[in-house]
Amino acid sequence: MQIYLPIAEVSVNAYLLLGLGGIVGILSGMFGVGGGFLMTPLLFFIGIPPAVAVATEAAQIVASSFSGVLAHFRRKTVDIKMGLVLQAGGLMGAALGLVIFNYLKSLGQVDLLVKLCYVVFLGVVGALMFVESLNAIRKARKAGGAPAPRRRQRTWVHALPLKMRFRASGLYISVIPPILVGMAVGILAAIMGVGGGFIMVPAMIYILGMPTKVVVGTSLFQIILVTAFTTMLHATTNFTVDIMLALLLLIGGVVGAQIGTRIGVRMKAEQLRILLALIVIAVCLKLALDLLLQPSELYTLGAPGGH
Repeated sequence: MQIYLPIAEVSVNAYLLLGLGGIVGILSGMFGVGGGFLMTPLLFFIGIPPAVAVATEAAQIVASSFSGVLAHFRRKTVDIKMGLVLQAGGLMGAALGLVIFNYLKSLGQVDLLVKLCYVVFLGVVGALMFVESLNAIRKARKAGGAPAPRRRQRTWVHALPLKMRFRASGLYISVIPPILVGMAVGILAAIMGVGGGFIMVPAMIYILGMPTKVVVGTSLFQIILVTAFTTMLHATTNFTVDIMLALLLLIGGVVGAQIGTRIGVRMKAEQLRILLALIVIAVCLKLALDLLLQPSELYTLGAPGGH
């Protein structure tokens, strides 16, 4: 069933969009990521303009994350206080990211920027998560199948001022690192149309030292407000949010998030992280390949125009 998307100005199969939304929703529930890192490139591949894909995907992430976080609230695996601090940084980052996005849009460089951002961030984060997950699995096996003990040694994070107690996470740390992490994710949300979970989840585990059980729920909680704010900014300044596209992705995403949350509970944290790392690396390689192949295609198309 073909459906015309008025803002994107293209016709797309509605069932394809519902299916894509469902897949991303499952990832959201399993890993605590918005899924935008996967959905935005997929939207590029089916012909959605980059500016529309980024803005509309932010809207879809709000719904799939909200659906996922409800299940985590029921299990009491959300650190609300930490989520609010991360959101404060995220809102500042989103406003800054939109300024950068609009500037590059005026230069006609948004498409290239978005793809380069994906290749760099996904490559680095995917590789780091993969190595960390392998190490965690090795340690667990050496300990006779018991999970690796959480590291409690003091780091540079503990030496910073403005400390606050986060009871749900069992932490007493400075609010500066969570705000900076939130800002980084807010910038990514505005420029790349992602919830930033693929940055947020490892940062919460390895930088902030949060226990894995509350990381996924808290990440989803943080994503909701930041991506909603990003969507509003794009809609009011660029008019690039396609409601019909967002609605179809949203329906699939809400259903998928509930399934993903159930799957995630049955898997070990190390298994979840290594699976997410492999998905991130695969998307990175696909985008890098597209960037490398693109120039030859453009020159080939441009040659007849010169006569």
